[in-house]
Amino acid sequence: MTKSKLYTLAFIRNGNNILLGMKKRGFGAGRWNGFGGKVDADETILQAAKRELWEESGLTVDELQEAGILKFEFVGEAQIMEVHVFTTSIFKGTPAESDEMRPKWFSLSEVPFSDMWPDDPLWFPLMLNGQKFSGYFKFKGHSEILDYTLQPSCAV
Repeated sequence: MTKSKLYTLAFIRNGNNILLGMKKRGFGAGRWNGFGGKVDADETILQAAKRELWEESGLTVDELQEAGILKFEFVGEAQIMEVHVFTTSIFKGTPAESDEMRPKWFSLSEVPFSDMWPDDPLWFPLMLNGQKFSGYFKFKGHSEILDYTLQPSCAV
C-alpha cells in the first residue's frame, strides 16, 4: 500500500481577486500556486495551513474554510501527496515576498493557468464557486496528467 504524505494549500480571495505565489525554489518552482507545504508531525492540518501561509506570504488568518482534498501520484514516487485545500477572504497583513514565494494578486478572470500546475484548471473553478471537491491525479513527470478523477462533494 502506498503511503500518503499530508500537505496544505491555501488561497486568499479579496473581492474579485485571488492571491497566488510564484514558487521560487523546490517542488513546483516556476509555477503560480497557492501557499502551503508539508504538515509537521506536531501540528494539525489547519495549523500547518496557517503556518505555511504566514511563512510564504506574510499574511495571518484566524479561519480557513476547507475547499477540497486532492491526491497526487507521481509515477516512480513512493508516496501519494494528499493536499488539503483551504480558502479565506479574511486576512491580516500585506502580502510580502519570502525566500520561497513571490505573491501577486490576480483578477479571477485572469488566473494564469498556463503558468500553473496542469490540474489547476480542472478543480480551480469548483473552488472559486465555493463547491467542495475531491480528486485524484496521476502524473508522469510534473507536466503530464495520465489519469484523474474529480468530483464535487458535499463534505470534505
